[in-house]
Amino acid sequence: METKADVSHTMPHHSRKHYLALLVRKLPFTVAIAQALFRRTRPRFSVGAVGVVFNDANQVLLVEHVFHPYSPWGLPGGWVERGENPRDAVVRELREELELEVEVGSVVSAELGFAQHLDLAFLCRPLNEVGRLCNELVAYRWTPLDEIPKLHRFHGLAVAQAIAIRGLRV
Repeated sequence: METKADVSHTMPHHSRKHYLALLVRKLPFTVAIAQALFRRTRPRFSVGAVGVVFNDANQVLLVEHVFHPYSPWGLPGGWVERGENPRDAVVRELREELELEVEVGSVVSAELGFAQHLDLAFLCRPLNEVGRLCNELVAYRWTPLDEIPKLHRFHGLAVAQAIAIRGLRV
């Protein structure tokens, strides 16, 4: 006796889905073309990546940005280039801005903000001393946790979350 569990749930062989599945299997590049066309209809995002860098004294690295008029002090970082991994962007930006090599750890904060801009903050460990500053930065300082100035909202959130992850006290 046939039970409901024995009944096949596939469509008849002449269904559109079946023919489409056969076509895709014979011409797999059609999936890549369809995905590319679909992506063109999706919203575009810009992505920024910053590093929350702590030294051995549990001070956080802050930089004074030339182009940030409302909150000049913040975290080092910048734009993620097209096709670039955000972790690699943090390494590149800190190297370009501060001649600082870092080990990039986990994401401590992520936020979709104004104009489809995605911000990512990574916990980082310095591997050398800060070198020469690029033209985008006025100054840098290793800041004790109880002396952190007013920061851009996302930067402040990222620092607070990194402090909590590290189990530090302010």
